[in-house]
Amino acid sequence: MRNTAKITTAVLAAGALTLGLTACGGDQDAASDTSGPLVVAASPVPHAEILNFVKDSLAEKAGLDLEVKEFTDYVTPNTATEDGSVGANYFQTQPYLDDFNKKNGTHIVSVVDVHLEPLGLYSHKVKKADELKSGATIAIPNDTVNEGRALQLLAANGLLTLKDGVGTSATPADITENPKKLTFKELEAAQTPRSLDDVDAAVVNGNYAIEADLKPAEDALVLEKAKDNPNSNLLAVKEGQEDDPRVKKLAKLLTSPEVKKFIEDTYAGSVLPSF
Repeated sequence: MRNTAKITTAVLAAGALTLGLTACGGDQDAASDTSGPLVVAASPVPHAEILNFVKDSLAEKAGLDLEVKEFTDYVTPNTATEDGSVGANYFQTQPYLDDFNKKNGTHIVSVVDVHLEPLGLYSHKVKKADELKSGATIAIPNDTVNEGRALQLLAANGLLTLKDGVGTSATPADITENPKKLTFKELEAAQTPRSLDDVDAAVVNGNYAIEADLKPAEDALVLEKAKDNPNSNLLAVKEGQEDDPRVKKLAKLLTSPEVKKFIEDTYAGSVLPSF
C-alpha cells in the first residue's frame, strides 16, 4: 500500500498560517534528519503519480526511503518545505518558484527539472479557438506566473496582443489589442477546469487538466509548445538541503530512463519529460 497522505485544502490553509511558529523548531526534524524517510510534497497528478512510481519500482533498490504527501494547492508545499514539515517538493516551475520566494521571503531552491505540463486552452462550447465569439469569457489562473503564462499562450495564438517584455508577469492590464473583446475571469488555478460549464473557455494547467479527465494533447484548443519552454516542473528543497543524500538519490531517480519511459507511456504527450 502506498504511504500517501491526502490533505484537504482547508487543512492546508490552516497549516500555512503556522509557518512562523514551526520555523523555530519541531517540524524542522523532518528535513534535517537524513536518517529518516524523505517526505516530498506533491500535487496529485502527475507529480505524486510519478513519485509513487519511483517509490514502488526504484527507491528500494537505490536505498531511498520515500514518503509522498499530496497537496491540492500551490502554496502549502512551499511553506511546508520552508518550515521543515517536508524535506522537498515537486509541483512547480522555476518562474513560479522565483515569484513565490520574492513575495513570501522563502528560501526554496531548484534541484532538477523533471517534466513539462503544457498549459492549454479548453472549451465545452467551441472546438476551435477562432470560433470564440466577441465578448467571450475566458477563465485564467489568478496567480502571477500562471496568469502570465495563460495570457502569453493566448497571445502566441493570435487571440490578443501584450505589451513587449511583460513575460510571465503579464496581467489583463498589459493587453494592448483584444480584437475579440475577450473578458477574463481570474480563478485559483485548481478551479479553472471546473469553470468550463460557466465560461466560454478556460486556460488550465496541465496537472489540473489531467485530473479533470481532459487530455491536453487531444482536447486543448491551443497548447504550449515544449521547445525552449522555461516552465518545466522541478524538484525543490529549502536552501541548504541540496546535498542531502536522499535528495540526490531522488533527483537521480526522477531523471532516470525508467521515469522517462513511465511519463511517456502513462501520459501520451500530455506530460513531457524535461531530461
